[in-house]
Amino acid sequence: MSFGQGGPQSQWDPWNPHSQQQPGNGGAGDTPDWAALAEASEARNKRRRLMFIGGGALATVAVAGAVAVAVVSANGSGQASKTPSSQLPTSAGLPSQSAAGPSFAPTSAPPPLDPEDFVSSVEKDKAPLGPDILFPGTRLTMGDVVYEKGPTADTRTCASAAKGTLPKALAAGGCTRLMRVTYTRGDVAVTVGVAVFDEASQARKARGETDTKSIVRSLSGGGVKSFCTGAVCRSTTNSYGRYAYFTIAGFPSGEDVTQKSTDVFRAGDDLREFARRQIHRRGEAQASAAAQAG
Repeated sequence: MSFGQGGPQSQWDPWNPHSQQQPGNGGAGDTPDWAALAEASEARNKRRRLMFIGGGALATVAVAGAVAVAVVSANGSGQASKTPSSQLPTSAGLPSQSAAGPSFAPTSAPPPLDPEDFVSSVEKDKAPLGPDILFPGTRLTMGDVVYEKGPTADTRTCASAAKGTLPKALAAGGCTRLMRVTYTRGDVAVTVGVAVFDEASQARKARGETDTKSIVRSLSGGGVKSFCTGAVCRSTTNSYGRYAYFTIAGFPSGEDVTQKSTDVFRAGDDLREFARRQIHRRGEAQASAAAQAG
């Protein structure tokens, strides 16, 4: 069977021995065209080389990319050193140094000793005692007022230094000692008396049994005229710890004290306050000594 001109024809493929070679233009019969075969082979080899080179280049690019990724990954930890400080964790997020340190139980200092406790019983109140110890010096300054110190007295018979209803109150409380000191300022004189008991409860009892007629005897002498022996005078009564203290103030001239006698009231209040301060200071000194010793 034959086909018309231009129909498909079988060609010989050197890679397929069973194919047919197309006859040449010169009608050389079945002899192959070696030159054409060589050119075809060369072309195929050239294509292989180009494909090999291209594949190698692509492989190189892929390896380079993988290395670059590996380098970036390896440098990931190093990038933190270039992170702005604003992105760093705050101090609140950092571990506290004290968290790893030792802990100790809280301690507290012992409470301070109470001065009044040391002047509330004869067992603790061991400091020297006397009218010149409680009322030292030759004058007393209270604010802007100066008082001159006059005579002093110290008796173990408390009733002898009191009058009115005070002797009975002192005896009921168990008074063991009564010290007195007189101060003057101008035409005003005031005597302060301090009665001593063994316990604070006794001093409070004696004070509770006093009334407006419980009066300490005024103390004169040493240039101080007698006062408050018949005239109206002003008196006060108080206690602190195991001590009860009293004042009597008036005019050595014998004049009666009235509500207008402000200097007399001022003198009595000043000596009453000074007596309380001196007893408290006595307690402070002994409390301080006990704290240092113990």
